[in-house]
Amino acid sequence: MALNSNLDSRYGRAPGRGLRDRRLLWIGAGTLLTVLVGGVVWIGLGGSKPLLETRDIGHSIIDENSVSVTFEASIPVGRSASCAVEALNESFTVVGWKVIDLPPSNLYSRAFTELVRTSEQSNTGLIYRCWLT
Repeated sequence: MALNSNLDSRYGRAPGRGLRDRRLLWIGAGTLLTVLVGGVVWIGLGGSKPLLETRDIGHSIIDENSVSVTFEASIPVGRSASCAVEALNESFTVVGWKVIDLPPSNLYSRAFTELVRTSEQSNTGLIYRCWLT
């Protein structure tokens, strides 16, 4: 028996080793579970933000120095927003830019048309980005 216990301790088969390994396994599993639950809660809370969506409807080149941009904005009811509208030339360089304020409304989706002044002939006009204010 002395020979077996000598070999066990030499090669890491000590009597308390199995219990220690199980404890480490449970601690590791508990840590992983805590991180996963925290991630789900973090993502879940981020999903409760009010949504703001925009969609380009069209544009019309008025003249060499202006373009009319029509877009639809879906904004949470009772909230105001601001939008940046841009005009691009044929090489996709910004040649006009305008930030507009959209007042609160009882409607979720509304269409807007804005005139954007340009520094040179534009090729297109579109909505760049909107944000809640």
